[in-house]
Amino acid sequence: MAVERTNRDVRTLITQISAGEIMLPEIQRGYVWKASQVARLIESLYRGYPAGSLLFWKTGQLAETREAAIGVPQALPRVLPLYLLDGQQRLTSLFRVLTDHPDAQVVFNIETEVFQNQSAATRRNRKWIKVYDVAGPDADVFAIHGQLKGAGLAIPDPEIGRRLSALQKITQRDFHMEVLHDFEYEEVADIFVRVNSGGRALKTTDLALATLSARTPGFLGQLEAESAYWSERGYGALDVNFLIKALTLSLSTSGKRLASVAKLTAASQEMVAAGWGTVRRGLARVVPLLEEKLLIPTTALVPSLAALHPLILYYGRHPEGANIAADVEDGLLYWFLAATARNRYGGASDTALTQDIRTLDAENPVAALLSNLGIREGGISVRAGDLAGRNHQSPYLMFCYLAAAHAGASDWWDGGPISGGVDRSGKPQYSLVHPAAKLRNHSGKYSSAEINELANIVFVSEQTAKNIIGSRHPAAYLESVSASDRAAHAIPGEPAVLEPAGYRGFLAARRALLAERITALLDRYRPAFLVKDTVTAETGAPKSLVLAGYSGAGRSVLVAEAVAEGQNWIGWIDPSDLEAALDAAATGLASDVPVGDESAPLRIDDENGVTFGLGPFVVRGSLDQWRTAVKDAFEEAQPLAECPEPSDDQWSAETQEFLLTNAGMHKAA
Repeated sequence: MAVERTNRDVRTLITQISAGEIMLPEIQRGYVWKASQVARLIESLYRGYPAGSLLFWKTGQLAETREAAIGVPQALPRVLPLYLLDGQQRLTSLFRVLTDHPDAQVVFNIETEVFQNQSAATRRNRKWIKVYDVAGPDADVFAIHGQLKGAGLAIPDPEIGRRLSALQKITQRDFHMEVLHDFEYEEVADIFVRVNSGGRALKTTDLALATLSARTPGFLGQLEAESAYWSERGYGALDVNFLIKALTLSLSTSGKRLASVAKLTAASQEMVAAGWGTVRRGLARVVPLLEEKLLIPTTALVPSLAALHPLILYYGRHPEGANIAADVEDGLLYWFLAATARNRYGGASDTALTQDIRTLDAENPVAALLSNLGIREGGISVRAGDLAGRNHQSPYLMFCYLAAAHAGASDWWDGGPISGGVDRSGKPQYSLVHPAAKLRNHSGKYSSAEINELANIVFVSEQTAKNIIGSRHPAAYLESVSASDRAAHAIPGEPAVLEPAGYRGFLAARRALLAERITALLDRYRPAFLVKDTVTAETGAPKSLVLAGYSGAGRSVLVAEAVAEGQNWIGWIDPSDLEAALDAAATGLASDVPVGDESAPLRIDDENGVTFGLGPFVVRGSLDQWRTAVKDAFEEAQPLAECPEPSDDQWSAETQEFLLTNAGMHKAA
């Protein structure tokens, strides 16, 4: 065994990828870089910054490969290929930029030397030039230079030439390469895991998959085929990562964390095969249940996929075709709905999963699962107040959809069921009953949070939103909708609340209708041993978190106002600092974000959620939820002069976990 060390320039590496002389082994995962990361890589090469080294494996044995995300097929290699172990994101990005891939249109501002992805604004501005046009194989730099002379640049002509030359030379930049010769596949997989686990370049599931792929070549293909099967049915979120997590849970019988990847990597091939059979049997029973009984057409509606794991394992532990008693089946669906309503897996989901999966072997698993939720004697119900202040990020979005689906609601444009209104990304389509255009400048001074409240959402297609709703208030366009279908969508019938002036009355009336429908749906599956309406209100000191945006004099401040333990806390955050930290988190990097005069940690936790310390809380949410929360806070920014003063002292008491989905947005008076 030997390690060869050498260097190759970017152009040579791109040519080798095209020729199939550089390929991806099966242990690699998919391409995940975002446009901003690609632009930063090109900028690093342009400025001569280090761009890291590459790790390859060369072997005479047959190795399973996966398709590279380069947009074109690779040729069959004429020589033994190099298998890329470390550097996939960088080389794939460079290939895409230098072959004019539609999703890698990086542009360069010749005047400011800034790189970003192409946009409508950069297309109109002659100061922005596409990197491909300068560094691509058919580039005419002389012609580009001539065009730039008439663009009104604030830099001299020689400097234009220097910058174009530097950009063109990115293809000549060398990468240091290390090539492993004659290593065995399992040893290469171990090296791959070690290389990629130093930071957070790979998730723990990815590392486990690398080990499994080395032990059982072709296993990744089985996972991807299973995922593709469910994706075609609208359950696209049942991806390879989800399946690996399910497989890990199926193998676990003891330990504090059943989802520990160590259990998967230590399992024998026979155990893995048996666990995989459990997962497939479980999915084959659970997905039809969700589709046919609950009427859930897509996983995009399910707030936390973790709630599916106990169901999958319960059914998967039974032989194919085994009869499950109807009351048990309904009870499991009731638990799933209750767990979703109570955001069971919104926090540390592995801890909750461990607790729930251990109860599956109980004499009465439904009762045991409900007990874990704190439901021992009474059922659960949804009240109008539970829906107040909620937006599309709330777990109750799924319940509002189900309330309409079970009432037989149809789309107002084509008359088909609302399950047909799922867009290309798999998300259900919806619109606002009261269009924002009619509310934003109304004398009622409706805030952005009020306008976008869950009670103002109706599940209709894009065609309905454009051709029927448009910018008209509901009193005008609902005349074309039948009374029965308005009722199915839980639209209040009082004429006054369908006018902009009655919008707050509309919210109150629709919350009540939706809450009644949702509770009726829950009751349909409620186990007989639960006595209805015996739930007591939650006790304990109230806690809350509100995010508010303030702008003025060229400055913006995101204000976090928290209440806990009877105390108030206010923190100021520069939104650009938070957005930069979220960008870093997308690449797996932790950050410290200034909050007033102190710094607060923003971290990616073990379950790929983003946690941010704000005063009394460690606030947890997904990257998308955090980005949406910042955007929503500034949709209706308040004057900076009205911004409340931050707290003088740090929070000294013990911090508590708080879910971002429970945070509110500032409402204008």
